Amino acid sequence: MDISIYLIFLVTTVMLILVPGPAAITVAAQGASHNSQRAFFGVLGVASADVLFFALSATGIASLILASNLMFSVIKWFGVAYLLYLGISALFSKSGVIKLSAERKESTRKKLFSQGLVVQLANPKALMYFTALLPQFIDPSKPVLFQMLLMGASCLLADIVVYSVFSRLGDRIAKQQLQSWVTTLINKAAGITLISTGIKMASLEYGK
Repeated sequence: MDISIYLIFLVTTVMLILVPGPAAITVAAQGASHNSQRAFFGVLGVASADVLFFALSATGIASLILASNLMFSVIKWFGVAYLLYLGISALFSKSGVIKLSAERKESTRKKLFSQGLVVQLANPKALMYFTALLPQFIDPSKPVLFQMLLMGASCLLADIVVYSVFSRLGDRIAKQQLQSWVTTLINKAAGITLISTGIKMASLEYGK
């Protein structure tokens, strides 16, 4: 793979990860509720989901899923339901699942990992992203397996670095001991973001 093509792929991937979404909000909340070190397991959950999406795309399975109206609909509506649940919980529950609070919790590493994994798996846009992106950067005249491994490793590293930054930001917010109205405002904004994302996912049309 030409270095200039690789750098374009890397920058594009990093910029897309940097756009705040459900996974970013989740790991930030985990960092606030626990600490950035413990929230790293949530980051690993998100990264693991993307590794699965990447593998599916690389092997062509993603194309089969996206070609099936039923399969795509199942993934999409599961994602919509889960994101709406998270958003509504953040807006109306005193102990919302993404509540940013200075009060530290002790969720298990397995629970944090699972939450990150489920949130990202519930987003079919990640699957669509890899399916649409990979063919644009593959040079069929060069070893394809090496190119796939390089891009896959790069995506994994980018996920870990960027989402770790989000979890660290959540940790820092909690340590600032913000006034309750500020914390509430952050929760409301996070809830609205998640609900908006769920609604946007619901508007995705099959085959688009």
